[in-house]
Amino acid sequence: MKKIISKIYLAVIFIFLYFPIGVMIFYSFNEPGRKGKVNFNFTGFTLENYKNLLSNSELIGVVINTLVIALFAALFASLLGTCAAIGISNLKNRSRKIVLNISNMPIINPEIVTGVSLMLLFVAVTHALGLRLNAVTVLLSHILFDTPYVILNVLPRIRRMDPSLYEAALDLGCKPGVAFRKVVFPEIFPGIFAGFLMAFTFSIDDFVISYFTGGNFQTLSVYINNSLKVGPKAWMLSLTGILFIIVLTMLIVVNLRERDKEK
Repeated sequence: MKKIISKIYLAVIFIFLYFPIGVMIFYSFNEPGRKGKVNFNFTGFTLENYKNLLSNSELIGVVINTLVIALFAALFASLLGTCAAIGISNLKNRSRKIVLNISNMPIINPEIVTGVSLMLLFVAVTHALGLRLNAVTVLLSHILFDTPYVILNVLPRIRRMDPSLYEAALDLGCKPGVAFRKVVFPEIFPGIFAGFLMAFTFSIDDFVISYFTGGNFQTLSVYINNSLKVGPKAWMLSLTGILFIIVLTMLIVVNLRERDKEK
C-alpha cells in the first residue's frame, strides 16, 4: 500500500511540474493568432510557428549571441573557478571558510542587487572611457556570477583526491605543471565539467543581470521580455518547446551513459 501511495504521490508531483510545459508544447503546434500572437483556441495542427521561428533572422541572431556569451562565460568561469578552488583547498581551515563564504556571495546575493551594482560600476567605467554598455559588460557579469558555481563543483573533487598522488608524481621526476596535467586534472575534471555545464545553463537562463548590464545588447531572455510588451507571441512557445526537448534529450543521453558505465 505504501508503494502505491508513493507512486501516486510521485506522479502528482511530476504532473504538477510538467503539465504547464506540456500545454505550452501542445499550443506551439496551434495556428498563430493575429499579428503572430498566441492563439488559445486550438484550430488545427500546424508547424507554422516553427517555420516563423526559423525565418526570424533577428531572433536567430539573439540566440547566437546568447550561446556565444554563455560559452565564453562558462569557459572563463571554469578556468577561474578551478584555480580558485585549488587555492582555497590549500588554505588553513579558518581562512578557507572566510574565503569560501566570500566566494559564495554572488550566489546568496539577490540578482537585483548584483545587477544594479554591476550596472553602476560599468556605467562609471564606460563613461570615463567614452564607451557604452555592450556584450563585453554582459560577459564580465556572467563570469562573475558563474565562477562560484564552478568552485562549488570542483572543491569536493579536490577534497576526495589523495594528495599523495601529486606528491608521488613530483618524487618520480614530473615537473609541477606535468604532474597537475597528468595526475590532478583527470581527477577533478568531472567537477570542472559539471561546473561548466552549470555555468553555461545559468548564463543562458539569466535575465536580471543581463537586463541591467547589457545596454542595447540583448540576450534571449531580455529579447523575450521586450517582445512581451506587445503580448505573448506564438514563436515563444515553439522556441521554449525546442529548448525543453534539447535539454530532455541531453538528460536522457547522460543517464543512459551513466547506466552503461555502472553495468
